[in-house]
Amino acid sequence: MPSADESGEAARTAVREHRLLYGVAAIKVIFVLALLRMLAGPFTKDFFDEELLPMPTWEWSLASLTPLALIYAARRPRDWAFLAPERAYFKTFLVFYFLWALAFAVVQGEWVLWIAVAAGLTGFAGMHRLNSRESADAH
Repeated sequence: MPSADESGEAARTAVREHRLLYGVAAIKVIFVLALLRMLAGPFTKDFFDEELLPMPTWEWSLASLTPLALIYAARRPRDWAFLAPERAYFKTFLVFYFLWALAFAVVQGEWVLWIAVAAGLTGFAGMHRLNSRESADAH
């Protein structure tokens, strides 16, 4: 029979995993919303002959912080291992946010997009660190 401490740890782990799944779902929804927001400017230009919405700036930087937040939340080795099937999504989202922000920060001179560039680089570094720590723990 498990002790009270073991069952309490199991309950905390289950709650953490449940919250991580909500975080993954939120990141996916925010990514879809960011894509729709990115396409809204050209879409309104095509349909209404004027751009009703400019290209995203601050909202893109805010969306680019979401994968970074979940990477930080999953910094425990057990949590990071739990998110193994979702890591490809994180990397894809980070690459997309990073490349789009870098291109538009350089071309349009939008200083607020440099936040998204920094978030992308920080996300890559965090994923690399957690993957390295996981492989070191495995050996």
